[in-house]
Amino acid sequence: MEDGSALLCPRCNVPLKEVRTSQGIFWACENCGGRALTVELLRRIFTPESINPLWLHAISGEGKSGRLCPSCRKPMLEVALSENAQVDVDVCRHCHFVWFDAHDIDSLAPRQLPASAPELPQEARELIAIEKIKQIDEEARGTDFDSAPPDEGWKQIAGFFGLPVELDAPEEERNPWATWLLSAAIISASLLAFPHLSEVVQRFGLIPAEATRLDGLTFVTSFFLHAGVIHLVGNMYFLLVFGDNVEDFLRPVRYLALIALAAFIGDLVHIAIDPQSQIPCIGASGGIAGVITFYALNFARVQLGFLMRWGFVWFRWIRFPAWSVLVLWIFFQIIGAIEQKAGISSVSSAAHLGGAAAGVIAWLLWRKPKTLAEVSAV
Repeated sequence: MEDGSALLCPRCNVPLKEVRTSQGIFWACENCGGRALTVELLRRIFTPESINPLWLHAISGEGKSGRLCPSCRKPMLEVALSENAQVDVDVCRHCHFVWFDAHDIDSLAPRQLPASAPELPQEARELIAIEKIKQIDEEARGTDFDSAPPDEGWKQIAGFFGLPVELDAPEEERNPWATWLLSAAIISASLLAFPHLSEVVQRFGLIPAEATRLDGLTFVTSFFLHAGVIHLVGNMYFLLVFGDNVEDFLRPVRYLALIALAAFIGDLVHIAIDPQSQIPCIGASGGIAGVITFYALNFARVQLGFLMRWGFVWFRWIRFPAWSVLVLWIFFQIIGAIEQKAGISSVSSAAHLGGAAAGVIAWLLWRKPKTLAEVSAV
């Protein structure tokens, strides 16, 4: 999507004004009163019954070529707003923009959002998160809230961006070829898709309302696609950092089976949250969630480090056992799933939880039994 100043009114051909609200951003024309909103924002504000008909008409090509999209400047489709309303709107299938002439949007039914407390400042949310971590882990063995930084420079860079790092990683017996090859395949597919991302996602992303299209192939293709560089880098970091130890323990066949099962269950849970959704879902997060969960359960006492910082003034490395980080992560994913169900989050936390459930099942089936000596020691 282009910068707000570059978006042009389809009617007046003048720059649109960016309008920021608590629920998202839209663009308005000060001349004609028209508005451009993304389908994703519309779903947060209005009921599915209001939005689904226009999007179904658009993706089915049921409409005539209309005005140019404010963003990509490709012709939009002029489709009926609903079966009953005598209103036509313009929809861009590439950018997911919907153009409403003045007062057209008034016929949509607003979504009843759950009441929520006023949003806290970012600094306050960070402090609360830190306190939650301390509370969960204060009884954990080996916890250190003033730890020495890791020796490796790349780990310090990862910590600066808020990513967890292994401080005492388990020893590996062999190279993680399956993890490397899978990462290479995901990176290659995502990079090839980036130049035409909207079209590729619409064709190969997993759409809950059309889960069986392409004979179910989108369950596979959606796994290899990512929404952007940050999405891709984040997922690959977790796969490479934690996947090598899980692969070493499970061996490649069971390791890949874990990822496939976690991705599939994650997709099923995502579909269950909103079976009528027409928004494509992409990413390897569900499968990687299964890997992370297996890692945290199987290597529960491995120390993970986090860099806590306050701006560029205060820095402190802290460490926690992997199991306590998993508890906190599950807690936040449950909150995210509630927000996803309410339509106020575009991240599929439900898929993460589904993948985590697969990780628990795999760990229960494939964990290493304790020896007699280990049982006696306990």
